[in-house]
Amino acid sequence: MPGQQHEVTFRFLAQPTDVNFGGKVHGGMVMKWIDQAGYACAVGWSGAYCVTVSVSGIQFVKPILIGDLVAVHARLIHTGTSSMHLAVDVTASDLRSGERRLATSCAMVFVALDAPDGKPTPVPHWEPRTEAERRLQAQAKRLLELSKGMEQLVEAHAPEQLPEQA
Repeated sequence: MPGQQHEVTFRFLAQPTDVNFGGKVHGGMVMKWIDQAGYACAVGWSGAYCVTVSVSGIQFVKPILIGDLVAVHARLIHTGTSSMHLAVDVTASDLRSGERRLATSCAMVFVALDAPDGKPTPVPHWEPRTEAERRLQAQAKRLLELSKGMEQLVEAHAPEQLPEQA
C-alpha cells in the first residue's frame, strides 16, 4: 500500500566477486547496491515504478572487505509532487570483531512514473516526525536548490547545437 514504507535496509555478505584488484569491494558494486535499495524504498513509498534521477554527494569513507556484513539503508527524507528524495548509508561490519563502520553515504532522487505513459505521477506526501528527520528534509531541500543551480549553469554553457556525426 503506497505511503506505508518509508525506509528499507538490505543486508548481505560482501563476496569475492564484488571486489576490485585491490581486494576491496569496488565502487561500482556499492553504487549498484545503493540504487537497488533506493529503488525498493521509492517503490515501497509510491506504489509505482520509479526511476533514478540523481545521486548526489556520494562519499566513499571506508573500504568494504570480503566477508563484511553490508547494510544498505535507504530512507525517505523529502517528497515533491512526483519525486522522492532519499538518504542512503552503507555500513560494513566485521563479523569476527563486531566493528561497524560507515562505508558510503549519499542522497538520491527518484521519480514515480505511471504505467501506461511513463510520465511522472503523484506520490504520497511525506512529513518528518522527528528532529533528525526534519534536519534531513532541510538538507534535501538545500540539495534540490543546488541541483537547480547546477542545471542552470550547465544549460548556460551548453553548446547551442551539437555537431553532426560523420
